Amino acid sequence: MSKDLTNSRIDRQNILNNEIAIEIIREKFGFNGILWEGKMYFTREMAANFFEVDMRTISRYLEQYSEELLENGYIILRGSKLKSFISTVNKFGKDINVSTKTTILGVFDFRAFLNIAMLLSESDKARSLRQLMLDIVIDIINRKTGGGTKYINQRDKDFVFSSLQEDNYRKQFTNALKEYVVDDRYKYAYFTDMIYVSIFKEKAKEYKKILDLKANDKVRDTFYSEILDIIAAYESGLADAIKREYEQIGHKLSQDEAEGLFRQFESMALWKPLIQRGRVKMASRDMALREAFHYQLSEYIQPLDKEEYEKFLGTAGDELDRLMQENQDVLKRLKERD
Repeated sequence: MSKDLTNSRIDRQNILNNEIAIEIIREKFGFNGILWEGKMYFTREMAANFFEVDMRTISRYLEQYSEELLENGYIILRGSKLKSFISTVNKFGKDINVSTKTTILGVFDFRAFLNIAMLLSESDKARSLRQLMLDIVIDIINRKTGGGTKYINQRDKDFVFSSLQEDNYRKQFTNALKEYVVDDRYKYAYFTDMIYVSIFKEKAKEYKKILDLKANDKVRDTFYSEILDIIAAYESGLADAIKREYEQIGHKLSQDEAEGLFRQFESMALWKPLIQRGRVKMASRDMALREAFHYQLSEYIQPLDKEEYEKFLGTAGDELDRLMQENQDVLKRLKERD
């Protein structure tokens, strides 16, 4: 999926929140700023010179995107902070237009500097820097996932427990359908799709198409732990509700009766916050990590925070990935146990 950083704040924020990528971009960046209080800063003049644009262009973007830039590290210096910054500039003899008469000064930290680069459509240097950022992000994900993001969800430490738990509740649910709902060869797939649509608005076939999964790929092996937990809760609750209804009416439920029971179950208010959270997790992570766009969940897409990137791309995920690769046979036996 081609990303236009100048038009998408979510795509911009996803890069700026990815500290693993930011550190690599910093290492490859060939422009020195002013080291002050342990961080690198750049004045508006320095930014204009680097991107080969007029100072008025930088000022225009600062005015138009002030909220975003302030959130990502652009700061306004006054008073003692400004004096300290000017002292640092003078100490290292930086050739920039900052004098002792200056009473207010806006400066970019490195993240804010990258932020302005993502916005500047007039600058060829900004365009090149945007491409460098995108290339680095793609390279990191490819290296962490071995070239494919299909199972990036399994780099979460909670995945194994959620997967094993859901597998047990899945068996309870299918047993309830078998014992208490009239025979229909399609009932298992039908009610599974009802659960999926209720939680994330997609049938299994639609989900597989979005993630470009193969026919033999198991959909649930690609779900995030939070989605597996909600599915498990649905399966457990529905299995119990179906059994109770069967015991009350004294005969197997028709498919219409079972579907009516499902509609009552999914309309319970307790699901709203859980499903809201699950949709945000699925839509946002898949957009950022898999470049997969869930059209039905577009309103739930948000930038990933720093902790999310660390979870799926950090060292903890590397170690978990190694352990899972080494213990695939054990995990398979656990899931196949009676």
